[in-house]
Amino acid sequence: PAGNYIYTGSARRNIEARVARHLANSKKTRWHIDYLLADTSCRIDHVEIHSESECNVNQRTEGVILIRGFGSTDCTHGCGSHLKYIRSQPYGELDVRA
Repeated sequence: PAGNYIYTGSARRNIEARVARHLANSKKTRWHIDYLLADTSCRIDHVEIHSESECNVNQRTEGVILIRGFGSTDCTHGCGSHLKYIRSQPYGELDVRA
């Protein structure tokens, strides 16, 4: 459904390069997020880089899982998905619980 989503991902080495790759318009589709971002109606509004694991950030983030296994095929923490639907709530009002 239309609305806002939050995605938590990681990079084993250069996180800045990974984020720049996701922001690029032309790239080879490799990860789940690449297929989502290939849709012209999808856009990235906000990026945060955390030192903790993607699973820790994901588990502290509000939202509803609509696509099981999205971005989390190698997850061992039981996240269910690293993409969460947050309806139409603006990013500034999201609650990432500490």
